[in-house]
Amino acid sequence: MTISAERVTFDDDAMWVALSDGRTIGVPLVWFPRILGATPEERLAVEIGPFGLHWEELDEDISVEGLLAGRGDATRPTKVAAE
Repeated sequence: MTISAERVTFDDDAMWVALSDGRTIGVPLVWFPRILGATPEERLAVEIGPFGLHWEELDEDISVEGLLAGRGDATRPTKVAAE
C-alpha cells in the first residue's frame, strides 16, 4: 500500500498533512526554512503528487516517506557535536 498526501494546511508553527490512510501528521515549520519564510500565498501553492509535496516557486520538495520518517530539510546545515 502506498500512502500519499491528500491535503496540506498550515498554522503559525506547523504544516499539517492529511494522508490517504486517514492519518494527519504535523511537522514544525522550522524543519523547512523555505516554507517557514514563505508568505501564506506561497505556502498554499503546493502541488500534491503521488509521492509528496512540491512548491515550484520555493524550489521545495518534501516526500511523504521523509515526513513519516521524521526527516526535515536535508539541505539545511546540521550541527556537529563538539569533540
